[in-house]
Amino acid sequence: MGAYRTNGQPAQSGWPASGGRSEPGWPGAAEATIGIIANPMSGRDIRRLVARASVFPNAEKTNMVLRLVAAAGVLGVGRVLVSTDSFGISAGVLRASQRRDAERDRVWPELEFVVLDVLTGTADDTRETALRMRSAGANVIVLLGGDGTIRAAAPVLGDTPIVPLSTGTNNAFPQMWEATVAGSAAALVAVGAVGLAEATNRAKVLEVESGSRRELALVDVCISTIAHVGARALWHVDSLRELYCAFAEPHAIGLSSVAAMLHPTPRSHPGGVAVRLAGDGPARCWVTAPIAPGVLARVGILEVAPLAIGERRLSTVPTGTVAVDGEREIEFSPDRPVSVTLSGSGPLVVDIPKVMRAAADRDLLISGQAPAEAASGEQPRQRQVDTPASTYNPDDAPARR
Repeated sequence: MGAYRTNGQPAQSGWPASGGRSEPGWPGAAEATIGIIANPMSGRDIRRLVARASVFPNAEKTNMVLRLVAAAGVLGVGRVLVSTDSFGISAGVLRASQRRDAERDRVWPELEFVVLDVLTGTADDTRETALRMRSAGANVIVLLGGDGTIRAAAPVLGDTPIVPLSTGTNNAFPQMWEATVAGSAAALVAVGAVGLAEATNRAKVLEVESGSRRELALVDVCISTIAHVGARALWHVDSLRELYCAFAEPHAIGLSSVAAMLHPTPRSHPGGVAVRLAGDGPARCWVTAPIAPGVLARVGILEVAPLAIGERRLSTVPTGTVAVDGEREIEFSPDRPVSVTLSGSGPLVVDIPKVMRAAADRDLLISGQAPAEAASGEQPRQRQVDTPASTYNPDDAPARR
């Protein structure tokens, strides 16, 4: 794997021994590895112009990576693999690592930057980096991006669990989490403090076929009568005819929010939902939903039905385009009909609240003897525990920025 390593200073390619780290709190933690992929292109598409979507700066992605690394180091992760790019994210991580405050960042993992032979600025970079991180032994991979970023990595992940963090536009699959908390959850899974069976959920996916084309969608697939892919993003609803969702949450943004108003379907539900849309024709009912940032659209509905795992639907639209997770990807015609199948074999996703609750229930982040709970009607005693150098010390809080 093309890479270079650093522990505050650049090192030659290879696998040098870890230097100067405190003993981790879990057996084998020093061998634990986390991968971090930050997509520099997420949050930069045409919806900034047509739908008032926010811009997610790469400087903040750099800071998120650094917070992830810091949390991983404190909890005993020995090595962190970091993606490289030509937009300044990885360069910013390297500079900050070299200049870090040794007192504040007392436990810092080895950083290994995954260098690709060629950077294309496309989803291929994400896919190739995820594959290399998995081959290098990453126990968990953190992905900073939108639905498209996670979708690009999904086919090569195997059973490597992921922590998807939202830094894109129509983000229904990755969620907004503070990177320090996400890094803590990723570290607890990577070092084995919380087992995979308890810490992760298997995502559902939608498998799309049209002729020789195969695509994967993590959230939704929409069939449109628009003949060409064009600018990819969807925001005009008159051309939409069919919508298939792996899950549909009422609080989400994107096309899945339309289905969610009709048939709410959580991520944990063993099934999805299919909706037949009226487009510009007469409808049985109308749903007003946030299909994009700044766009609350009124969508005509003809029919809604559950979609079972393994169920294959053949589109009745003869010619048009297929949008996966909100972006048009496939042009089809009568000789290349479209089918959509809901599968239960998506990526393993770390459930951050579940992991952190397990940490609280088992005192995983408490050292020393935890005091007994106060009796009913009494004020609970403040916990006073010895805090070793490898865990957070509240007395350091004023100095932390």
